[in-house]
Amino acid sequence: MTTLAYLDLSWNGLTSSSIYPWLFNLFSTSSLVHLDLSSNNLKGSIPNAFGNMTTLAYLDLSWNGLTSSSIYPWLFNLFSNNSLVHLDLSSNNLNGSIPNAFGNMTTLVYLDLSGNGLTSSLIYPWLFNLFSTSSLVHLDLSSNNLNGSIPNAFGNMTTLAYLDLSWNGLTSSSIYPWLFNLFSTSSLVHLALSYNHLNGSIPNAFGNMTTLAYLDLSGNGLTSSSIYPWLFNLFSTSSLVHLDLSDNHLNGSIPNAFGNMTTLAYLDLSRNELEAEIPKTFNISLVHLDLSSNNLNGSISDAFGNMTTLAYLDLSGNGLTSSSIYPWLFNLFSTSSLVHLDLSYNHLNGSILNAFGNMSTLAYLDLSWNELEGAIPKATFNNISCLVDLYLSGNQLHGSIPDAFANMVSLESLELSENQLKGEMPKSLRDLCNLWSLILSYNNLTGLLEKDFLACSNNTLEALDLSHNWFKGTSFPNLSGFSQLSELYLGFNQLNGTLPESIGQLRQLEVLDIRSNLVQDLGLKRRKRQTRVGSGKGSNFLEGSIPQSVFNAEWLDISSNMFSGSIYLSCGISDQSSLSLSHLDLSSNRLSGELPQCWKQWKDLIVLNLANNYFSGKIKNSIGLLYKMQTLHLRNNSLNGALASSLKNCRDLHLVDLGKNKLSGRIPAWIGGSLSNLVVLNLRSNEFNGSIPLNLCRLRKIQMLHLSSNNILGMIPKCLKNLMAMAQKGSSIIAYDEIGYNLSIQHSYVDNTLVQWKGKELEYKNTLWLIKSIDFSSNRLVGEIPDEVTDLLELVSLNLSRNNLIGPIPTTIGQLKLLDFLDLSQNRLQGGIPDSLSQIARLSVLDLSNNTLSGKIPSSTQLQSFSASTYEGNPGLCGPPLLKRCPEDKDESGEVSFTVLNGKKDGIRDDANDIWFYGNIVLGFIIGFWGVCGTLLLHRSWRYAYFKFLNKIKDRLYVTTTISMNRLRRSFQS
Repeated sequence: MTTLAYLDLSWNGLTSSSIYPWLFNLFSTSSLVHLDLSSNNLKGSIPNAFGNMTTLAYLDLSWNGLTSSSIYPWLFNLFSNNSLVHLDLSSNNLNGSIPNAFGNMTTLVYLDLSGNGLTSSLIYPWLFNLFSTSSLVHLDLSSNNLNGSIPNAFGNMTTLAYLDLSWNGLTSSSIYPWLFNLFSTSSLVHLALSYNHLNGSIPNAFGNMTTLAYLDLSGNGLTSSSIYPWLFNLFSTSSLVHLDLSDNHLNGSIPNAFGNMTTLAYLDLSRNELEAEIPKTFNISLVHLDLSSNNLNGSISDAFGNMTTLAYLDLSGNGLTSSSIYPWLFNLFSTSSLVHLDLSYNHLNGSILNAFGNMSTLAYLDLSWNELEGAIPKATFNNISCLVDLYLSGNQLHGSIPDAFANMVSLESLELSENQLKGEMPKSLRDLCNLWSLILSYNNLTGLLEKDFLACSNNTLEALDLSHNWFKGTSFPNLSGFSQLSELYLGFNQLNGTLPESIGQLRQLEVLDIRSNLVQDLGLKRRKRQTRVGSGKGSNFLEGSIPQSVFNAEWLDISSNMFSGSIYLSCGISDQSSLSLSHLDLSSNRLSGELPQCWKQWKDLIVLNLANNYFSGKIKNSIGLLYKMQTLHLRNNSLNGALASSLKNCRDLHLVDLGKNKLSGRIPAWIGGSLSNLVVLNLRSNEFNGSIPLNLCRLRKIQMLHLSSNNILGMIPKCLKNLMAMAQKGSSIIAYDEIGYNLSIQHSYVDNTLVQWKGKELEYKNTLWLIKSIDFSSNRLVGEIPDEVTDLLELVSLNLSRNNLIGPIPTTIGQLKLLDFLDLSQNRLQGGIPDSLSQIARLSVLDLSNNTLSGKIPSSTQLQSFSASTYEGNPGLCGPPLLKRCPEDKDESGEVSFTVLNGKKDGIRDDANDIWFYGNIVLGFIIGFWGVCGTLLLHRSWRYAYFKFLNKIKDRLYVTTTISMNRLRRSFQS
């Protein structure tokens, strides 16, 4: 191609070996001017022949895997041989040293080095040389690691018009000196400093940017007092068009001076702390206005409806009500060409008004997560034919889905989830041939899913969520026409039968959730594409062996079924190098045999849950190849042998639950050193022996340490005080988020584990992070309870029962103010019960039974509230709630009132006292009852007045309760 001047091969997935041979030949024969190889897979070294492109003016190598060593040799040759004007190397891995020769690009006008790992020391030397020799107009250094001071020479870029330094670590002191010099010498038009550390006061000289049209200061720590003075000066001298101050700390009301921005078209003040009303002067010629995520809960002036040029308006996440929005909004509809309107997460109430139907130009409408009620009005959506995205989720809408939606032929996304809609899916929805997302979950929709319920000839649907409804049927609909479907949620309905083979033909399917139905067969025999499969945590009846095709999934949950057999055969999947399984949950089935040895195929696995099965044998060392694993559940199987030492390689582990197996040997010391991120470690009900390794004290993030029901010997380590997560405030939530590829829908996973709590084994999930617990019970521990345990001030549960512990209960036990559960029973503890124990007000479960404790039980409302069984088996204890009185307790005459010698005499005295006590209760009841009721029976007027009074009290309580519940519900929704 000797005449070729323009070549674009971007976004193809080309590799170095597929490009270089013919490309170098092209360089020597053509007059190539424009070359774009961006968004490919170019890696490794680039031959020097690349530098022979003497005619090249435009070169884009962005979004590849290129490194400094692979670029610089040929690039420097290129600088000296041609007239390169445009160079884009963004989003690579250029994190090494940049030679000064980089500054010889004298013809360069456009340079983009963003998204690399470049630091200040790597950039500044050659960059300052570049400023003095070139006519650079566009410079992008965003998303690097620039920090520290920026030399004043940076202000010598006299030709610069575009500068982006966002997403670095720059501070106010490192930017301002050279920046003010730049303002006076250059014609800067575009300046982006977002997401740095610009806090504190901004000098007034910032307002001298007379040529500036675009300014982005978002994501810094700027306050109102640091911004407004120079900003209002800037409005009067510049022609600013775009201003972004979002995600800062602007507070108070919005100043009226914003109304003087006559040239401004784009204004973003979102994610600040602005409050009160929107000013009446806010009627400038804006096109884009974002005030979301503030506290603007006051009234909005009707003048706000005069912004006739407005196309984008976001007021979401405020405290706005219907009365503060509707008057000016409906006026706005009749005068502007509004395209995007977001009013979500406010307090809009009442029904959806028909006036919304006058928004003839609207393409995006979000009214979700408000307090709207009533039926969805048909008239409103009959007239909005241009609507592309409609979001009404999280309200209290009821009735059926109107057929009027069929008139919105441009609709691409429809979300009606979490309402009270009922009835069947309207057949008119099949006419929405542009629909790619339909979310109807958490409603009361019923009926059969017909074969052609969305049978558009060119179905573009990518996401369908019908979960948590009441759909039923003996067979699933034929979905073969949904060629683009990537996410399908049908869980928590009443569907039964067998999944059709048509689901296995959906080549784009990535997520399949059929949990809590009555499905009997997965029907995925033809699946080849990686899919997210979920059918567990419900009442499906899947049985037989697990189809091998499901292991091609990205997310696989088929727990709580009746699958049997081994999963060893899953190692035989073809093309295992392409597997990207991140979540595997096969728990609560009937799987057996040994654990597989092929874990290396699932190098991306984050969650592995094989609990509640019949697996046996040893844990294979290959499990240590799961370097990214964060959660490991193998509890309640029959696994034996020592813990696989290769697990030390899984350094990201947060939760390890191996309880209720037959694992043996010593608890490995490497757990404390290698698994430093552990939050939950559960080894209970195994056959571990030896002592508790001191290295466990290095688990500074541990919140739940359970080693109960083993054969552990030795003493409790004093170094437990180093478990900082149990000593300091703050908790870790064991969770991770996964974003859908096609949708930007976030799928959250929150971990869980079984906890032996107050005598019962309970599953904790969303509240797991609240439990800070140590359980060493049912072992053979000896020695005293170390005082250091009481330094764990955030401890909620402590169980040291059924051991051979001796000595006293630590006198500082009262420091554990948050303790809810304490079990020290069945040891050989001696001495008295510390008085400080009575200071733990939250203690709800206490067991000190079967020790050799002695003395009087400290007097307090807390300790006396427990039953006598809490203290029984300690012959030396006395005082309430035990019947045994202490020698120091005396009656009014000063005599010892309870001894072994006069026990029978005082027992008789107690019985007599009891008779008088109960007799007085009965007598008091009789007198009180007839004193009131008898009077009402004898006096009719008193009786009527009394019952009228009770009715008023009842009505007042009802009204008060109803109002309080509605307020509480609104606060939860907001």
